[in-house]
Amino acid sequence: MAVCPARGQDTVKRNRAHAMSPRRNPPPRSRRGPGTRPPRPPGRAPEPSTSPPPGPRIPPRVRVPHTPVQTLPPSPGRWLWTCRAGFEPHLYEELAWAGAAPRLLGEALVESNGAPGLAPAFARQGMRVLASSPWPSPGFSADALARQVAAQPPAAPLVLQAFTPDTPRGNTLAPQADALADAVRSLLPTGRLLEDAARAREEGARLVSLCLAPGLAVLGEVLAREALSLAPGGRRRMRREGDAPSRAAMKLEEALDGLPFEPGRGEVCVDLGAAPGGWTQRLVARGARVIAVDPAKLMPELASHPRVRHIQESAFAFAPEEPADWLFCDMAWRPLEVAQLLAKWGRRGWASYLVANIKLPMKDKNPLLVRVRHILAEEGEWKGLTVRQLYHDRDEVTVTAHRR
Repeated sequence: MAVCPARGQDTVKRNRAHAMSPRRNPPPRSRRGPGTRPPRPPGRAPEPSTSPPPGPRIPPRVRVPHTPVQTLPPSPGRWLWTCRAGFEPHLYEELAWAGAAPRLLGEALVESNGAPGLAPAFARQGMRVLASSPWPSPGFSADALARQVAAQPPAAPLVLQAFTPDTPRGNTLAPQADALADAVRSLLPTGRLLEDAARAREEGARLVSLCLAPGLAVLGEVLAREALSLAPGGRRRMRREGDAPSRAAMKLEEALDGLPFEPGRGEVCVDLGAAPGGWTQRLVARGARVIAVDPAKLMPELASHPRVRHIQESAFAFAPEEPADWLFCDMAWRPLEVAQLLAKWGRRGWASYLVANIKLPMKDKNPLLVRVRHILAEEGEWKGLTVRQLYHDRDEVTVTAHRR
């Protein structure tokens, strides 16, 4: 192809001019990928890490077998645990994580190996199995049971209790269980029997329990001072006061009943999420002074009580003017956020004793409790931590702890 001479000469001139012009260095090309932060200028101090501290190790989930329709007999020497009906899988997994080789026996009943200090959150009561038999059975008569109870060493005082699993079928056996226990008591030496379970704990006595389940009878024992509950089968029924503003008051009464001490006259208690006033009312009845924190209103008689100070703001925004003796909390809120709030109170030394209710999710209850324990003990520096699903708890657990 022919090239126009004039046009070709212009092209040569432009190329020469470009070659003689000073060369500009191109801007350095960034090597970072999309979304990464640019390099820091020289001499800039590194930014502090904002990553959260490592959390607790969550054990692998456990495959839980189906609950047997017919109640299975426990093995002598193993431990029998009672629980709320429907929570057998959660108790089973908790015991499996503890290496206690659990086995589902039936509704509200799980057995496992014993271990020092084993206190499952989802167990209401636990006892070492002495004997079991099909029920009814001549071999499990009152005479036979009395001989077996009397033969157990040491020959120390005991409290004889009777209970049934907390299920519709189990509850129908309650009259038979009570009648059998009464017959056994009548055959035991009166000097060995105690009527008061609290006294049994003080004297180092045993709780001997007779459990009647559908088709099964079990005899077991536990030292009173090591028992999860002093109530038969862990079913601690609290009487509802006629003027109680909410059923939550019974949860608090049961929680305080399991503590070696309780709020005294003149002590300062902070009640987070107080409305309508169930917990505040029971604390005032004990003579305590209560700071009730809740945006909602209290019952009029509580709001005007001289020992109640109502602060209508969020529990998460409230900070006490001075440390309190007790911190109480029963809020229908996200459990991990509540745990973080309670940890803040412990870490800052805002209270000496803790009683709180933590709501549970529909799934992953045990992994959540691992995280809650870690937050309260490690981040909140609370000591003597206990986590229990009490008789009056539903889809929730009660937490107690102290800082002293």
